[in-house]
Amino acid sequence: MFLRRLGTTLVGAAAVAAGAAGCGGNDQSSLDPAGGGAGEIATLWWVMFVGSIVVFGVVLVLVTVVLLRRRAVRDVPDLHPSGRVGTWVPLVGGIIVPGCVLAGLFALTLGTLSSTSPASMDVRALTIQVTGRQWFWDVDYPSAHVRSANEIHIPVGEPVRVEVSSADVIHSFWVPELNRKIDMIPGRTNAVTLVAMHRGTFRGQCAEFCGLQHANMAFVVIAQSENEFRSWLRTQSKRARPPPSQSLERGQQVFLGSGCVYCHTIAGTNASGKIGPDLTHLASRRFIAAGAAANSPGELSGWILDPQHLKPGNRMPGTDLTGPELQDLLDYLESLR
Repeated sequence: MFLRRLGTTLVGAAAVAAGAAGCGGNDQSSLDPAGGGAGEIATLWWVMFVGSIVVFGVVLVLVTVVLLRRRAVRDVPDLHPSGRVGTWVPLVGGIIVPGCVLAGLFALTLGTLSSTSPASMDVRALTIQVTGRQWFWDVDYPSAHVRSANEIHIPVGEPVRVEVSSADVIHSFWVPELNRKIDMIPGRTNAVTLVAMHRGTFRGQCAEFCGLQHANMAFVVIAQSENEFRSWLRTQSKRARPPPSQSLERGQQVFLGSGCVYCHTIAGTNASGKIGPDLTHLASRRFIAAGAAANSPGELSGWILDPQHLKPGNRMPGTDLTGPELQDLLDYLESLR
């Protein structure tokens, strides 16, 4: 019976270790860091994980030795008292060693906290303001007068201060590969620093249950070279150009003549709604509906006609456009780059 339980325990420990090692290969994993803060968090996690395996192994060996010795001397009287060994073993193993381990982990944790804190950040660094809404992300670059949604562009190698807040309920901003998660609380502004050490696209997620579509509230952080980022910022700061053709002009009129203008903004037109995402450069984004669908004509048309089918409970109402009206509107939206 003992050997069977021992074997089961060892198999379970091996499964946990294999599962943890496999986490690093996912698209959204704290164990696959791409930034300074995330690297410190991953280091702390691995130290604690390896340390726990070592402690577990030592305890398992000691328990095994005690049980085997107990079986061997069950019928033999104890003629040799343990003496000082019986005092030093619990003193060293139960007080001194755990005290040293806890002190080391405490010091390592304090170092991790300081590296993930935005308090010491240069005030001249790029600042991005992100507002959580049910259920999408409003992204604002105040120094460049750029407003986007569900996509955050940052330059590689530069620390970026992300100030977060909420317009409705409590959300949580988390990009596991770049830094820790941080709560978004109505009426309060918190901050976190993102530093991407290489180019790439990193998935973020709301990590605080915020309602029916919490699971479909994702965003991406796109790390670009300095030149690429500045070029993107210049493009995003421009207003939407006037429609260059009659079909696009008809599409603009469909948009402006519908209820869309009360919820969305398109810079350069009289659409100035703040309830939904800014659509000035919608066609340049990779996803719609906070990552719930790709930004393609087919997905976009389905989203316009029946958004509740794709994302039940979201705040966007459906429309009853005719086929020609929908096609003109899609053509217009596809021109917003």
